Amino acid sequence: MILSAYQFADGVELAPDSIAASADVVRAGGLIGLPTETVYGLGADASDPTAVGKIFTAKGRPADHPLIVHVAAFDGGMGGVAHYCAKVPAFAQQLMSAFWPGPLTLILPRREGVGAAAAGGQDSIGLRCPAHPVAQALLAALRKPTDGAREVWGVAAPSANKFGRVSPTTAAHVHDEFGDELLILDGGPCEVGIESTIIDCTRGAPVLLRPGAITAAQVADACGRQLLSKEELDAQNQPGPRASGTLESHYAPSAAVRLMDAKALQAALDLLASAQAPGARPTIALYHRSPLHVRSPLVAAHRMPNHAQPAAHELFAKLREMDAQGVKLIWVEAPPDAPEWDGVRDRLTRAAA
Repeated sequence: MILSAYQFADGVELAPDSIAASADVVRAGGLIGLPTETVYGLGADASDPTAVGKIFTAKGRPADHPLIVHVAAFDGGMGGVAHYCAKVPAFAQQLMSAFWPGPLTLILPRREGVGAAAAGGQDSIGLRCPAHPVAQALLAALRKPTDGAREVWGVAAPSANKFGRVSPTTAAHVHDEFGDELLILDGGPCEVGIESTIIDCTRGAPVLLRPGAITAAQVADACGRQLLSKEELDAQNQPGPRASGTLESHYAPSAAVRLMDAKALQAALDLLASAQAPGARPTIALYHRSPLHVRSPLVAAHRMPNHAQPAAHELFAKLREMDAQGVKLIWVEAPPDAPEWDGVRDRLTRAAA
């Protein structure tokens, strides 16, 4: 069931009854769909192992694949951090000050006896303080109940889709995945459109585990430390914690995704143009930035924005749209090799794996 988070269609004034109803579901050990600025999450009380287990079951996600815990912003996120974390390195504190609330997840040492199920059994835990006003209203309601109800310190919320599939960026996408049985708090389309940047803070220096809207350069500037890569430490036999969205194959639609440069795409399109297919329905969706000549009815073309931010904003919605056309293949022009495109390139590379 989709429940509007706003009083009116202008999406400005929050609806207290909707926030309260969603908080009640979380306190009772249930699941909800909730908006964030990145993607919609499938949320549950991060401190309730049974509730967290429902997330894994609903998504079909392995129980050792950790979840990100979302914390309230009214105290700068520090209440949630203190509850779940054993210690916070100075550079991690700098990153919180610079980017919270926002699309940045920090992997921190976990306090013993707290959040083990959400952490996938690891001794570290991923925390994020989301910027979306609906998510923050829900988290505040859970932290500061007005009716004597139990305090909830954080909401574990991976993307609200079946494991490995395309992440949802609207309430309708979540409904497509889980149907009417799930209460979905509709906060409108997600502004960022791809999942958060993930930085591991457990190894004495910041380590980039997943790129996102916040770039590696921005992270380095904020904390005054050079980022290490996961690959560099793995090569030194220093494996780090598992993290959400870092499997080789992820974010995949039903159609097979293929990444190509513009020259290879045009060559493939020219071959198709020579094939006779009168009255044929499209079997290939094309997502491209460069001007390309499409002369085959087998191809349905879609233009990709020329800049990284709008491309990220629409990426998952566009993959879902193309998939819904019933095509067998999705050909995508590879994003530019530039830092601001790292998040989009990462998601497309995993979708094509």
